[in-house]
Amino acid sequence: MSEAAVLIGCLHLVDLAGSQRVDKSEAVGERLKEAQHINKSLSVLGDVISALAQKSSHIPYRNSKLTQVLQDSLGGHAKTLMFVHINPEQNALGETISTLKFAERVASIELGAAQSHKETCEIKELKEEISNLKLTLGRKEAELEQWRAGNA
Repeated sequence: MSEAAVLIGCLHLVDLAGSQRVDKSEAVGERLKEAQHINKSLSVLGDVISALAQKSSHIPYRNSKLTQVLQDSLGGHAKTLMFVHINPEQNALGETISTLKFAERVASIELGAAQSHKETCEIKELKEEISNLKLTLGRKEAELEQWRAGNA
């Protein structure tokens, strides 16, 4: 790779809350709302994962803030790594099975080969020039408005 190239990438580190068993936790009020939002986000993430696994033409990224944020990491030419934590306690068997099924769904996705996003110095310079031209245009438009206001 030449020195003139700039690599572009992003890294998301997300600690996903586990599904919230509302009946078990007996959550009420704000905690109940939070649990419902967590469950909805995880459900939408599951929908996105299913759509990716089925190579669907529509991936429902916009159905949750979580999937919107993770869109670059979930589809396209990304590499994604997911760790799941399971509770060894007998009373957590339901959550453990649910977590393992979710992990199995995730493992079924084939994203394809990761690709690097290179930006050459020329492209970077052109973007800077465009930005400078936009600033200049904005200043000229402001001057024109002032001139018009003074001559009105």
